[in-house]
Amino acid sequence: MINKNSPIFTRTTGTISFLLLTFFVTLGCQKQVASPLETLQKTKQCPGCDLTDTKLSDIDLTSANLNGAKLEGAVLEKVKLNEALLDSVNLKGANLKGASLEKAGLFSADLTNADLSKANLKGAFLRGAKLNNANLSNADLSETDLNSADLTGANLTGANLTGAIMPDGKIKN
Repeated sequence: MINKNSPIFTRTTGTISFLLLTFFVTLGCQKQVASPLETLQKTKQCPGCDLTDTKLSDIDLTSANLNGAKLEGAVLEKVKLNEALLDSVNLKGANLKGASLEKAGLFSADLTNADLSKANLKGAFLRGAKLNNANLSNADLSETDLNSADLTGANLTGANLTGAIMPDGKIKN
């Protein structure tokens, strides 16, 4: 039989209570780390984050900062990325059908094999971007800066290139 008045019982009970209290306080105070997707949706700031194969269709990310982000294979159909910062972003094989990237900064972005059909890229900054084998059919590329961009194998059927700047860009079939 346990004597509840014994010093050993009191000390043991007190120690267990202290350890349990410490455990639950520590657990409650731990900072919850948001995923890159949660961070992007809440703050529109996620430079360098890995969003490979993420589905972000039909959301507004106007003025978001995704510089250096990894969005390879991401589904971004009808996403609004107007005036977004997308320098050096990896969008290889991404689906950007009908996306709006008006005046977006895509300096040195990799859009190899990306689907940008019917996308609005009016006034976008694509200097040095890789658009190899990208689908730009029926895209609006008017007033877009394509200096040093590589459009080798890109599908430009029906694309609007009115006022586009590309004195040294490459287009090969």
